[in-house]
Amino acid sequence: MAKEPSPSPGFQPPGWPTVIPRIMTNDVAGVTGFMRSVFDAECTLRGEGPAEVRIGDSLVMVSDGGGMREAKPVFLYVYVADADATYRRAIKAGAVVVEEPVDMPYGDRRAMVRDIWGNLWQMATRRAR
Repeated sequence: MAKEPSPSPGFQPPGWPTVIPRIMTNDVAGVTGFMRSVFDAECTLRGEGPAEVRIGDSLVMVSDGGGMREAKPVFLYVYVADADATYRRAIKAGAVVVEEPVDMPYGDRRAMVRDIWGNLWQMATRRAR
C-alpha cells in the first residue's frame, strides 16, 4: 500500500499532533490540577480557549465547552515511567481504585483509577521489550 504524502505545513500549530483528545468538564482548574499532580503535566490555561495540557510528548485539551458542549468523562491510557508511583499519586489526589497495579500479558504494568469528575485513567509502564 502506498504511503500518503505528508500534509503541507501550516494546517496545525507547530508541535501539535494531528489527533488531540479533549476533556469537557465543569471544573477545568480541578481536572488540570489533577493532571499536574498525578502525571506531572504542564498546563497552559487560557481564559478564552481550552487549556493545553502536555503529558510527556502528548497533548490534551481541557475545557468547559463554552456553554455549547456538555461535560463528559473520558478514558485515557497514559504511559508513565513508574505505574505504581503514578497510581499512588492518583489515589492521593482523590481518585478511586478501579484496578490495582498488575503485570499484563502483553508486557505493560498497568493500573486504573477514576477521578472525581468520572474520567478513567489507565497508567502503564512498558516492562517487556
